[in-house]
Amino acid sequence: MTTAEAYVRFGSREVRGLSPTYERLSHAVAHDDALLALLGTLPPAKRQPNLLFGVVRWLGGPVDDPVAFLDYTVTHWPAVEAQLRTRATQTNESGRCAALLPVLAALPQPLALLEVGASAGLCLYPDRYAYRYGEHQVGSGEPVLECAASGLVPPTRVPQVVWRAGLDLNPLDVTDPDDVSWLDALIWPEHAHRRARLRAAAAVAAADPPLLVRGDLVDDLPALATQAPAGATLVVFHTSVLYQVPAPRREAFVRLVGDLPGHWVANEAPDVLRYDGLPHPPNDALHNVLALDGKPLAWTRGHGQAVTWFG
Repeated sequence: MTTAEAYVRFGSREVRGLSPTYERLSHAVAHDDALLALLGTLPPAKRQPNLLFGVVRWLGGPVDDPVAFLDYTVTHWPAVEAQLRTRATQTNESGRCAALLPVLAALPQPLALLEVGASAGLCLYPDRYAYRYGEHQVGSGEPVLECAASGLVPPTRVPQVVWRAGLDLNPLDVTDPDDVSWLDALIWPEHAHRRARLRAAAAVAAADPPLLVRGDLVDDLPALATQAPAGATLVVFHTSVLYQVPAPRREAFVRLVGDLPGHWVANEAPDVLRYDGLPHPPNDALHNVLALDGKPLAWTRGHGQAVTWFG
């Protein structure tokens, strides 16, 4: 897929109907030869729309007008490029816990959670948030995570978590204003509800910080997994992370995680982790596949806003 095609896909499938601002920018970038040429000088993982738009927002550049955005980005390319090369898309969306909760709540309790690609670790607190699946509410506290669920009976409880740890190449710290500003910049412009959710989830993490380890998902996962307490069910999980991992490394991770004790929960796009015989997704929007121990269970939206269970 070319860079232009990736931007068209992002605009037409991922942000369509959710962020008109980024839908406009995506199609503008896809048809701007000057910016495409500049993006072409970067490694493929550094060309992605979420990263570019987040960097320009973080630098204070304009995103509301495509012409102003293109002019700013090309004119300020040295500053933009420097941030693209050093930063990564680390969207830490606690709303994804609403998609994970039905699986986590059904596993043998208590749980020892280990998140791969944890960012600041905000998805390590599924027991601290509240959830609303239509009229059904689970748990208490803030934030309240809304999820449109079909094909499943919502869980009646939150999981019991006795240990939480995260592994990331560049862990973020919710007590560091610079790290929080980057997390904020990664949220799409129109999504004020997600900004409020970020602040509420960051307060939860700051009050009881998780163990966050700087490391590689293959080289450093086994050692961290051994720190999980005896008597707890180890759950290694990740959501919208593996697309940033080269395919051979991704395959090594899948082999490794399958040999660990406990369970593996994956929530990734179907072209990132492939499964046979998937049903058709509910619509043309971009969906992830929620899977437990390699068995696909449901379609999910990227921010946890919807889950469609398989049969």
